[in-house]
Amino acid sequence: MIGRTRTEGGTHRPSGRDSDRQAGQREAPAPAETPAGNVAGRRLDERPLSNSVALVTGAGRGIGRATAIALAALGARCVLTARTPGGLEETDDLIRAGDGPAATLLPLDLADGGSIDRLGPTIHERFGRLDILVHAAAALGALTPVPHGTDRDWTAAMAVNLHAPWRLIRTAAPLLERAPAGRAVFLGCDILRSPAAPDAFWGMYAAGKAATAALVRSWADEMRHHAGLRILLHDPGPARTRLRALALPGEDPAALPSPDEAGRVIAGLCLPVRHTP
Repeated sequence: MIGRTRTEGGTHRPSGRDSDRQAGQREAPAPAETPAGNVAGRRLDERPLSNSVALVTGAGRGIGRATAIALAALGARCVLTARTPGGLEETDDLIRAGDGPAATLLPLDLADGGSIDRLGPTIHERFGRLDILVHAAAALGALTPVPHGTDRDWTAAMAVNLHAPWRLIRTAAPLLERAPAGRAVFLGCDILRSPAAPDAFWGMYAAGKAATAALVRSWADEMRHHAGLRILLHDPGPARTRLRALALPGEDPAALPSPDEAGRVIAGLCLPVRHTP
């Protein structure tokens, strides 16, 4: 797998919500720590992520794109994945327009397990490090009565919503564990709690998301003594995204917030913390 950065001419060369917590850990009195910057308010401490490398999935649109832009604004060198090269290039253009470092673009389908497995080695070969993983990609799949689901429906839903997160953890963990302030953020789904989307017909999507949450909590508990690594489940809340429009076509998108705010919040979760007396 060869990453691509873009020249100015466009050619390619090799190259939420406040319910967040460390997944799997009990709530405790907050230590005297503050993020080394304030991305939501655009008040930064000289780009606190300027030496960091961030992998963002689903970066071709929506919350994944907004998160990549926010991380780049904080100085992170972003490695972006999505199925469509065009969406990734648009995200890279927006990053550059905000004076962020040029991104490395890795078009891939998260249903392709082998491509995910190669992400860690590819990032290590190119950058020698990985500090941040944000898994924002998801697939809606078939909304159908449970007995009516086909083998194909189930396989497609689990490939992206469960198998992909597991493979991402497996390929990224060795690098994140060596990072000075490793961060892994996995997005939950507000849609499943919306009054307009009852539990009926959501079985396959919900099963994948619930299983991923259990997987992430287990990994976080296994890493609870690793002082430098934070593993988070984060619900970004409703946002004006393509996935939400597909899931809830009767909802007025104008009433929903832009993904930009969600992206800034997620980027804030990826900041290192500084201890204050």
